[in-house]
Amino acid sequence: VVPPGGHYDLIRGAELSASPGGRAVLATGRRMTLERREILRGGCWDYANAVYDRSGYGIRRRVTVFKAGKRGPYAETTLIRPGDLLSYVNHSYGESEHTAIFVGWIDRAARKGLMLSYAGERRREPARYLPYVLDSVYVVVRPDG
Repeated sequence: VVPPGGHYDLIRGAELSASPGGRAVLATGRRMTLERREILRGGCWDYANAVYDRSGYGIRRRVTVFKAGKRGPYAETTLIRPGDLLSYVNHSYGESEHTAIFVGWIDRAARKGLMLSYAGERRREPARYLPYVLDSVYVVVRPDG
């Protein structure tokens, strides 16, 4: 199944190059999103958490590699890996807080990354692969394997 908006090569490449844990997270998210088109109760964090849980990486099997407040300091791009759960300032939606799963860099220099993102907010639509500017990432969590 090809995601709307393209980026299929980036999605598959990220799965192939990710750590074993990152690969499991990305594959589970892809199945939930593109194959089953699942809609879950809750918001962005609930969806990302469900992807991690279903991948076998519940709370006790996650490592927080970076944590700050919404106002920073912010994570460097070199710290972020495919399959990481990121919390960041969503500049395209009123500077709100957002949590999604990092897939890969579209343009690392511009800090533009492809994210598996769930809107929630009772929209009744599955997660989507969307580009975000990731210059304000304040939490980075990854599978422990």
